[in-house]
Amino acid sequence: MTGAMEQRPVLCIGSVLWDVIGRSASHMERGADVPGRITRVPGGVALNIAVALARLGLRPVLLSAVGRDAEGEDLVAACRARGLDTGHLYRSADLPTDRYMAVEAANGLIAAIADAHSLEMAGARILAPLSDGRLGSKETPWPGLVVLDGNLTEDLLARIATDPAFAAADLRVAPASPGKAERLMPFLSHGRAVLYLNREEAGLLAGRRLSGAREAAEHLIARGARRVVVTDGARPACDAGPAGVFEAQPPEVMVTRVTGAGDAFMAAHLAADAAGAPPDAALARALDAAAAHVSGETPS
Repeated sequence: MTGAMEQRPVLCIGSVLWDVIGRSASHMERGADVPGRITRVPGGVALNIAVALARLGLRPVLLSAVGRDAEGEDLVAACRARGLDTGHLYRSADLPTDRYMAVEAANGLIAAIADAHSLEMAGARILAPLSDGRLGSKETPWPGLVVLDGNLTEDLLARIATDPAFAAADLRVAPASPGKAERLMPFLSHGRAVLYLNREEAGLLAGRRLSGAREAAEHLIARGARRVVVTDGARPACDAGPAGVFEAQPPEVMVTRVTGAGDAFMAAHLAADAAGAPPDAALARALDAAAAHVSGETPS
């Protein structure tokens, strides 16, 4: 890792919350009651990506909403312990700290609920540092990397797509979940944004069923996207953009967890990209990182 890379700040905008995850080694169906483990760890798409970026030598800056309740104080302390810049978080005594709850089993993610209401209620207030001079302004917009996650409201994402404060940014955008994929429509023909999607999310943006990552990426490029990176579980992933179309097969691993795999993928791809890696190499590194995450090799 070069010194320049170590000093490069990356703004991570979106969900910063507590992940409450129940995991069981058993196969689960609806109504199942099985033994397992329940953990609480710092989470949220923006936070997960920030943690992974910090491990890779970058300097993540969090822009989000965190309450001033006990859970919020614990969460901010945990973020700082992981090397994240929390100095620009919007802290409110009136908004509780957000949470995400999921149940995972041997047959994958069973169910999940994201309670990001405080982030949604805070709205554009989390972006104040980009316009009040702390990180930039409309006259001198932030010139570096920005990670956006789809837990932001549809209105706020649409505003960011045209906001002069982001006019010089290298935007990296992820939907957070298939249910929020269509919120990213303003970035489909944005001109600077790189979209990170799984095949299901790409299909929702495309408005049609897509057979694989390559078809998904090429279809969205044809719809006006500048660059699209699509994953498809254990099947080949694809990066399509100005440099061409690149495919790679994920490593075969034993799956021990699912939550956060896409975030690990995106962070590794972004870091490799920022370091100047060719697209095929960046895609391979991202797939290796996602495999390490789902196999349990990467710490939470």
